Amino acid sequence: MSASQMSAPKTMIRPRRSALYMPASNPRAIEKARLIAADCIILDLEDAVAPDMKEVARAQAVKAVADGGFGHRELVIRTNAPESTWFDADLSAASQSGADAIMIPKVSRPETLAMIGARLAASDAPAHTRVWAMIETAFAVLRVEAIAAMALLPEARLSCFVIGANDLAKDTRARIVPGRAPMLPWLAMTLAAARAYQLDILDGVYNDFSDLEAFRAEAEQGRDMGFDGKTLSHPAQAEIANAVFSPTAEDLKKAREIIDAFALPENRNKGAISLNGWMVERLHAEMATRVVALDAAIQART
Repeated sequence: MSASQMSAPKTMIRPRRSALYMPASNPRAIEKARLIAADCIILDLEDAVAPDMKEVARAQAVKAVADGGFGHRELVIRTNAPESTWFDADLSAASQSGADAIMIPKVSRPETLAMIGARLAASDAPAHTRVWAMIETAFAVLRVEAIAAMALLPEARLSCFVIGANDLAKDTRARIVPGRAPMLPWLAMTLAAARAYQLDILDGVYNDFSDLEAFRAEAEQGRDMGFDGKTLSHPAQAEIANAVFSPTAEDLKKAREIIDAFALPENRNKGAISLNGWMVERLHAEMATRVVALDAAIQART
């Protein structure tokens, strides 16, 4: 067994390459979600649900989690915004549902996450239920470091950021254009804050689900920036997102070469080595170990 093979299980990663929004008000959509090749299913109580269907959607989301049948897919319930009239009931139901995570829209200040953490503790929410925070307002971008720092408090349960690009565009009046130039500084700020506090972070949706090539281009941009995956507006986008955010054969080949090279007796105590004409540092071995671990986690669920 090579050094790269031995190193793969040391860092367990939960792939979040694709996270598909599904309206919890639609039973057929929920049933279909059990078969879609997405890493995460977001049972949506917010944007995809009309006001007169909010209570129905809430009940059906809780029932879907209880019924199970989603296999490896991570189940997330997105509540309505904290300022909405539906939020209290949404959070109470989601906290008792057993969902893997509760996604909170329009988190604009760290105090919101402190309040939610206290509510989850008071309701004895299952220990495994995490909190995902959506960054989708101008205030959120300005306070993103303080919001991310809530990950230091175990009671906040914060584990993931999610970009809400459409609401961010609405709040800032930025145009949604190919390449996302107006938003790149905000995306980079949010990503840096997430990484500083060891949070996962998912890119926003691409609205034109009929243009899969444009979706692929935006997903590749997000991958190159450092996002862990992408939220999806349509099931047809799932396979592309999975492919884009998975290590390629070439990625794995290079990663294993680096790991194996540093494992050689003559290199074990070196901070940098020459490999195939490149100067490779110990930090590259750490990056390579993550690539191999991500691939192992993906393969384990297939």
